[in-house]
Amino acid sequence: MRLSEATWTEVADLDTDLALLPVGSTEQHGPHAPLGTDFLNAESVAEAGAAAFDGDVLVGPTIPVGVAEEHRAFDGTLWVSPNTFRAYVRETIESLAHHGFDRVVVVNGHGGNIEALAELCRRVSRAGDAYTVSFTWFNAVGEHSSDMGHGGPLETALLRHTHPELVREDRIEEAQKGGSDRWGEWVSGVNLAHDSAEFTDNGVVGDPADGDADRGEELESLVADALASLLAAVEKRNLN
Repeated sequence: MRLSEATWTEVADLDTDLALLPVGSTEQHGPHAPLGTDFLNAESVAEAGAAAFDGDVLVGPTIPVGVAEEHRAFDGTLWVSPNTFRAYVRETIESLAHHGFDRVVVVNGHGGNIEALAELCRRVSRAGDAYTVSFTWFNAVGEHSSDMGHGGPLETALLRHTHPELVREDRIEEAQKGGSDRWGEWVSGVNLAHDSAEFTDNGVVGDPADGDADRGEELESLVADALASLLAAVEKRNLN
Protein backbone atom coordinates (compact mmCIF):
# COMPACT_ATOMS: atom_id res chain seq x y z
CA MET A 1 0.00 0.00 0.00
CA ARG A 2 1.27 3.46 -0.93
CA LEU A 3 0.66 5.81 1.98
CA SER A 4 0.19 8.85 -0.27
CA GLU A 5 -2.65 7.15 -2.16
CA ALA A 6 -4.43 5.57 0.81
CA THR A 7 -7.06 7.00 3.13
CA TRP A 8 -6.42 7.11 6.85
CA THR A 9 -9.04 4.41 7.40
CA GLU A 10 -7.29 2.11 4.93
CA VAL A 11 -4.02 2.67 6.77
CA ALA A 12 -5.73 1.92 10.08
CA ASP A 13 -7.02 -1.38 8.69
CA LEU A 14 -3.64 -2.49 7.32
CA ASP A 15 -2.43 -5.45 9.35
CA THR A 16 1.33 -5.03 9.30
CA ASP A 17 4.07 -3.26 11.22
CA LEU A 18 6.37 -3.08 8.17
CA ALA A 19 7.09 0.09 6.20
CA LEU A 20 9.43 1.15 3.41
CA LEU A 21 10.65 4.73 3.30
CA PRO A 22 12.31 5.75 0.00
CA VAL A 23 14.94 8.48 0.25
CA GLY A 24 17.12 9.99 -2.44
CA SER A 25 18.44 13.31 -3.63
CA THR A 26 17.75 16.12 -6.07
CA GLU A 27 21.09 16.64 -7.78
CA GLN A 28 22.78 16.72 -11.13
CA HIS A 29 23.16 13.48 -13.06
CA GLY A 30 24.91 14.80 -16.13
CA PRO A 31 23.34 16.26 -19.27
CA HIS A 32 21.21 13.18 -19.99
CA ALA A 33 19.51 12.17 -16.73
CA PRO A 34 17.09 14.15 -14.54
CA LEU A 35 17.95 15.79 -11.24
CA GLY A 36 15.43 13.47 -9.59
CA THR A 37 17.28 10.31 -10.62
CA ASP A 38 18.16 9.22 -7.08
CA PHE A 39 14.73 9.62 -5.55
CA LEU A 40 12.96 8.26 -8.63
CA ASN A 41 15.11 5.14 -8.52
CA ALA A 42 14.62 4.73 -4.77
CA GLU A 43 10.87 4.97 -5.24
CA SER A 44 10.88 2.43 -8.08
CA VAL A 45 12.95 0.01 -6.02
CA ALA A 46 10.68 0.38 -2.99
CA GLU A 47 7.60 -0.36 -5.05
CA ALA A 48 9.26 -3.34 -6.76
CA GLY A 49 10.37 -4.74 -3.40
CA ALA A 50 6.90 -4.31 -1.93
CA ALA A 51 5.40 -6.14 -4.92
CA ALA A 52 7.90 -9.01 -4.57
CA PHE A 53 7.36 -9.37 -0.81
CA ASP A 54 4.97 -12.10 0.29
CA GLY A 55 2.99 -9.98 2.71
CA ASP A 56 1.70 -6.51 3.41
CA VAL A 57 4.00 -3.50 3.66
CA LEU A 58 3.35 0.22 3.71
CA VAL A 59 5.35 2.31 1.21
CA GLY A 60 5.88 5.78 2.63
CA PRO A 61 6.27 9.01 0.68
CA THR A 62 9.65 9.61 -0.92
CA ILE A 63 12.07 12.04 0.71
CA PRO A 64 13.59 13.83 -2.32
CA VAL A 65 16.40 15.99 -0.86
CA GLY A 66 19.45 14.54 0.83
CA VAL A 67 23.14 15.07 1.61
CA ALA A 68 24.42 16.29 -1.75
CA GLU A 69 26.55 19.39 -1.29
CA GLU A 70 29.30 17.67 -3.27
CA HIS A 71 27.28 18.45 -6.41
CA ARG A 72 26.73 22.14 -5.59
CA ALA A 73 28.66 23.35 -8.65
CA PHE A 74 25.92 22.03 -10.95
CA ASP A 75 22.71 24.00 -11.40
CA GLY A 76 19.55 22.66 -9.80
CA THR A 77 21.25 20.56 -7.13
CA LEU A 78 19.59 20.80 -3.71
CA TRP A 79 21.04 19.68 -0.41
CA VAL A 80 20.63 19.78 3.35
CA SER A 81 23.17 19.22 6.07
CA PRO A 82 23.64 15.69 7.47
CA ASN A 83 22.11 16.84 10.76
CA THR A 84 19.00 18.19 9.06
CA PHE A 85 18.69 15.07 6.92
CA ARG A 86 19.03 12.73 9.89
CA ALA A 87 16.49 14.72 11.91
CA TYR A 88 13.94 14.75 9.09
CA VAL A 89 14.24 11.05 8.34
CA ARG A 90 14.24 10.16 12.04
CA GLU A 91 11.08 12.13 12.75
CA THR A 92 9.38 10.63 9.70
CA ILE A 93 10.21 7.16 11.01
CA GLU A 94 8.90 8.15 14.44
CA SER A 95 5.65 9.25 12.80
CA LEU A 96 5.32 5.86 11.11
CA ALA A 97 6.06 4.11 14.41
CA HIS A 98 3.37 6.16 16.18
CA HIS A 99 0.82 4.50 13.89
CA GLY A 100 2.23 1.03 14.48
CA PHE A 101 4.69 0.80 11.59
CA ASP A 102 7.71 0.31 13.80
CA ARG A 103 9.81 -1.93 11.53
CA VAL A 104 11.10 0.40 8.83
CA VAL A 105 13.45 -0.22 5.92
CA VAL A 106 14.84 3.01 4.48
CA VAL A 107 15.31 2.47 0.73
CA ASN A 108 18.18 4.71 -0.32
CA GLY A 109 19.10 5.85 -3.82
CA HIS A 110 21.99 8.25 -3.11
CA GLY A 111 25.55 7.47 -2.08
CA GLY A 112 25.89 10.71 -0.13
CA ASN A 113 23.15 9.58 2.26
CA ILE A 114 24.75 6.28 3.25
CA GLU A 115 26.86 7.46 6.16
CA ALA A 116 24.11 9.60 7.69
CA LEU A 117 21.52 6.83 7.34
CA ALA A 118 23.76 4.21 8.95
CA GLU A 119 24.16 6.34 12.07
CA LEU A 120 20.50 7.31 12.09
CA CYS A 121 19.24 3.73 11.88
CA ARG A 122 21.48 2.64 14.73
CA ARG A 123 20.29 5.49 16.95
CA VAL A 124 16.59 4.98 16.23
CA SER A 125 16.85 1.23 16.80
CA ARG A 126 18.80 1.61 20.05
CA ALA A 127 16.31 4.17 21.37
CA GLY A 128 13.59 1.56 21.00
CA ASP A 129 10.99 3.67 19.20
CA ALA A 130 11.35 1.60 16.04
CA TYR A 131 13.63 -0.94 14.43
CA THR A 132 15.09 0.44 11.23
CA VAL A 133 17.78 -0.46 8.71
CA SER A 134 18.97 1.19 5.52
CA PHE A 135 19.00 -0.52 2.12
CA THR A 136 21.00 1.12 -0.68
CA TRP A 137 19.78 -0.42 -3.91
CA PHE A 138 22.97 -0.27 -5.98
CA ASN A 139 24.84 -2.25 -3.33
CA ALA A 140 22.38 -5.12 -3.71
CA VAL A 141 22.68 -6.00 -7.40
CA GLY A 142 25.50 -8.52 -7.29
CA GLU A 143 28.29 -8.14 -9.83
CA HIS A 144 26.59 -5.09 -11.33
CA SER A 145 27.53 -3.06 -8.24
CA SER A 146 31.10 -2.66 -9.47
CA ASP A 147 29.79 -0.54 -12.35
CA MET A 148 28.15 2.05 -10.12
CA GLY A 149 29.23 5.56 -11.03
CA HIS A 150 27.13 8.71 -11.21
CA GLY A 151 24.65 9.13 -14.01
CA GLY A 152 26.51 6.10 -15.32
CA PRO A 153 25.41 2.63 -16.45
CA LEU A 154 23.39 1.47 -13.44
CA GLU A 155 21.37 4.60 -12.75
CA THR A 156 20.77 5.18 -16.44
CA ALA A 157 19.75 1.55 -17.00
CA LEU A 158 17.17 1.61 -14.22
CA LEU A 159 15.77 4.90 -15.49
CA ARG A 160 15.58 3.58 -19.06
CA HIS A 161 13.49 0.70 -17.72
CA THR A 162 11.22 2.63 -15.33
CA HIS A 163 11.16 6.21 -16.69
CA PRO A 164 12.44 6.07 -20.29
CA GLU A 165 10.79 9.37 -21.17
CA LEU A 166 13.11 11.20 -18.75
CA VAL A 167 16.41 10.05 -20.28
CA ARG A 168 17.74 12.48 -22.90
CA GLU A 169 18.96 9.92 -25.36
CA ASP A 170 20.32 12.58 -27.73
CA ARG A 171 22.77 13.64 -25.00
CA ILE A 172 24.34 10.27 -24.24
CA GLU A 173 27.42 11.02 -26.36
CA GLU A 174 27.83 14.37 -24.61
CA ALA A 175 27.60 12.58 -21.26
CA GLN A 176 30.32 10.15 -22.32
CA LYS A 177 32.71 12.84 -23.54
CA GLY A 178 32.52 15.04 -20.45
CA GLY A 179 32.44 12.28 -17.87
CA SER A 180 35.02 10.60 -15.70
CA ASP A 181 35.79 6.90 -15.41
CA ARG A 182 36.23 7.01 -11.64
CA TRP A 183 34.71 8.79 -8.66
CA GLY A 184 37.25 11.06 -6.99
CA GLU A 185 40.91 11.95 -7.20
CA TRP A 186 42.81 9.36 -5.21
CA VAL A 187 46.32 9.47 -3.71
CA SER A 188 47.53 6.98 -1.09
CA GLY A 189 43.97 5.78 -0.50
CA VAL A 190 42.71 9.32 0.09
CA ASN A 191 40.20 11.15 -2.10
CA LEU A 192 41.59 14.66 -2.55
CA ALA A 193 38.39 15.93 -4.19
CA HIS A 194 35.57 17.08 -1.94
CA ASP A 195 33.24 18.08 -4.80
CA SER A 196 32.35 16.19 -7.97
CA ALA A 197 33.19 19.14 -10.23
CA GLU A 198 36.85 18.60 -9.35
CA PHE A 199 37.04 15.36 -11.35
CA THR A 200 34.16 15.35 -13.84
CA ASP A 201 33.38 18.14 -16.28
CA ASN A 202 29.69 17.40 -16.68
CA GLY A 203 28.91 15.44 -13.51
CA VAL A 204 28.97 11.96 -15.06
CA VAL A 205 31.06 9.07 -13.77
CA GLY A 206 30.93 5.92 -15.87
CA ASP A 207 29.52 5.29 -19.32
CA PRO A 208 25.70 5.60 -19.48
CA ALA A 209 25.72 3.79 -22.83
CA ASP A 210 26.50 0.60 -20.89
CA GLY A 211 23.12 0.74 -19.20
CA ASP A 212 20.24 -0.18 -21.49
CA ALA A 213 16.62 -0.90 -20.55
CA ASP A 214 17.18 -4.67 -20.50
CA ARG A 215 19.91 -4.24 -17.94
CA GLY A 216 17.59 -1.95 -16.00
CA GLU A 217 14.93 -4.67 -15.94
CA GLU A 218 17.49 -7.14 -14.60
CA LEU A 219 18.60 -4.66 -11.94
CA GLU A 220 15.02 -4.12 -10.84
CA SER A 221 14.44 -7.88 -10.56
CA LEU A 222 17.62 -8.41 -8.54
CA VAL A 223 16.98 -5.55 -6.18
CA ALA A 224 13.30 -6.43 -5.72
CA ASP A 225 14.25 -9.95 -4.62
CA ALA A 226 16.95 -8.60 -2.30
CA LEU A 227 14.59 -6.10 -0.71
CA ALA A 228 11.84 -8.70 -0.31
CA SER A 229 14.31 -10.99 1.48
CA LEU A 230 15.33 -8.13 3.76
CA LEU A 231 11.69 -7.36 4.58
CA ALA A 232 11.12 -10.99 5.50
CA ALA A 233 14.13 -10.92 7.83
CA VAL A 234 13.05 -7.65 9.44
CA GLU A 235 9.51 -9.00 9.90
CA LYS A 236 10.78 -12.13 11.70
CA ARG A 237 13.45 -10.41 13.81
CA ASN A 238 13.00 -10.74 17.57
CA LEU A 239 13.22 -7.21 18.97
CA ASN A 240 12.85 -8.09 22.66
